[in-house]
Amino acid sequence: MTPRNPQQIRVLAVRARVGVIALLGVLVAVLFRAQVLRSSDWLLQSQSNRLRALTIPAPRGVIRDRAGRVFADNVPGYSVSIIPDRPDSMISTLHRMREHLELDDGRFEELSAQARSGPVRPLLVSVDAPFAAVAALQERRSRFPRLLIETRPKRRYPAGRVGAHVIGYVGEINETEVEAREGEGAEPGWIVGRSGIEAQYEPTLQGRPGIRYVEVDAEGRIVGSFAGVRRVTEEPGTDLELNLDLDLMEWIDHIFPEGMNGSVVMLEVETGAVLALYSAPAFDPNVFAGVVERSEWNRLVQDPESPLYHRAVMGSYPPGSPWKLATAAIALDLGVVTPSERMPVACRGSFVFGNRSYACWRPEGHGSLDLAGAIQHSCNVYFYQLGVRIGLARLLEVGNRMGFGEPCGIDLPNEAGGTFPEGVEFWERVYSYRAREGEALNLAIGQGPNDQTPLKMAQFILAIARDGSAPAPSLLRSTKAGANNPSWSLDIPQEHLEQIREGMRRVTGEGGTAYLSSLEHFDLLGKTGTAQSGGGRPSHAWFTAIAGPWGEAPEIVVIALVEFGESGSGVAAPLAAKAADYYLRGRHGIPRDTIQTLGEYFRAGRNTAWARRPER
Repeated sequence: MTPRNPQQIRVLAVRARVGVIALLGVLVAVLFRAQVLRSSDWLLQSQSNRLRALTIPAPRGVIRDRAGRVFADNVPGYSVSIIPDRPDSMISTLHRMREHLELDDGRFEELSAQARSGPVRPLLVSVDAPFAAVAALQERRSRFPRLLIETRPKRRYPAGRVGAHVIGYVGEINETEVEAREGEGAEPGWIVGRSGIEAQYEPTLQGRPGIRYVEVDAEGRIVGSFAGVRRVTEEPGTDLELNLDLDLMEWIDHIFPEGMNGSVVMLEVETGAVLALYSAPAFDPNVFAGVVERSEWNRLVQDPESPLYHRAVMGSYPPGSPWKLATAAIALDLGVVTPSERMPVACRGSFVFGNRSYACWRPEGHGSLDLAGAIQHSCNVYFYQLGVRIGLARLLEVGNRMGFGEPCGIDLPNEAGGTFPEGVEFWERVYSYRAREGEALNLAIGQGPNDQTPLKMAQFILAIARDGSAPAPSLLRSTKAGANNPSWSLDIPQEHLEQIREGMRRVTGEGGTAYLSSLEHFDLLGKTGTAQSGGGRPSHAWFTAIAGPWGEAPEIVVIALVEFGESGSGVAAPLAAKAADYYLRGRHGIPRDTIQTLGEYFRAGRNTAWARRPER
């Protein structure tokens, strides 16, 4: 090996120094970039490792009636969750939790399946844990290092079953809904509206959830909470004020025939506002405020009385004699009869058409009647002849044009539209035979393939009470557009409408079918109905009415339906009359009384001279 001379050694030394300096420069640059230029990135990653973002549920909006009484609000509740961990560890925690928190087998299996899927969010065990269970778990935090207990708003329904169907209830969001509403920040544990107003106005009532951060250790266990860490404040949902009158609905619940099913609907004539929407039997919506036990849900679903069924907007029934008002309206609309005209065949208890005899409800008959008289006495024979004059095709055409069989458009989900034949082909499609003209006779008196909801009948009577038009019934107080935006229109002159109203007025007058349901302080115009229910069961009882102060424009429409009630005049009419009297007394500052109808005056031995006043 040739020895290097001093000059070569100096060159190599310089090169070595330059290389070392270059390497040190690169190292300094890398450290500067990491420690100075990217310090915020490492800080964020550090915080991400030690902090967990948790959602803060927002309180749902409060639902009130027109006087400010609360249908639905919120109270403090407790939720219990498990911070994500290995599946076997989370399932083991669930096993230990069952010693202190009630979890039935179905719920446990559901939570175990979620744990096995490797949740990225806390596993929500309960949204409504009892205080005793929460206290027991808090005392044993060392056994549950990944446990997260939070205070969150819990839905409460002070009105209970009285408003159950119309207000609805809430429930925990499911996986499908979480995916569908991912853009809104939805996640497991969200409480959403399931029915009624709660579902109809879900976006308004929901509010915007907030976010808070908790500190966790290297194994993901919560070790503290920092108030100084950025926190997104939750925004409560918007409160709603409804047209409903809770006092009125509680009165209806009080007077509704015990042990019977049905509904009562009351509308304001001027605006179409829904004052009462009552359905019996009902249920307690408070049981749905948390996680519903499977046994309770099965009990409600399997109950033969169907307490979850909203009869006022979903129940379809043969309209019976109240439909005679629709037949009269159609006949007047077509010009096939005048109000003063009498039918060629006087009622002697039956009417023969073709080779069949059609009976009147009164075997001895009603004699010769005009339109108002036929409504007063609910004469089948008069309306049989009216059905013949109209004809089946035209009866169906105008009935469909008026919207029978279609929903009213109320601001509630799942409103039913009833049943009304769309044309003569209906009979071939459903019953496999060709319709004959005789079908018009049954339809004319509210029987045959014709089912309507109590709400639809209320909208029809609303049109009779007004100028022949009616808006869609509205529950939300701020909805005023409906008053000048009719969704129902009868092409009938005002004088003809007055003839129909006169017939209804006679129903509650002396000699009318609902005379004993007349009221002292208010003009009650009504129409009784006893509609065949089929299957050999008792008939349904109907009463449709218009009411207001004597000599003034009508103010309300009220419909009462009692399933298998048998007598419209004996069961449904007093119910509707007492509901109307209760509301109108309050509206006009007249002291309320439990003795309201003429029949009750008679039974109580009170003075009934008012029933024979000239204005009646």
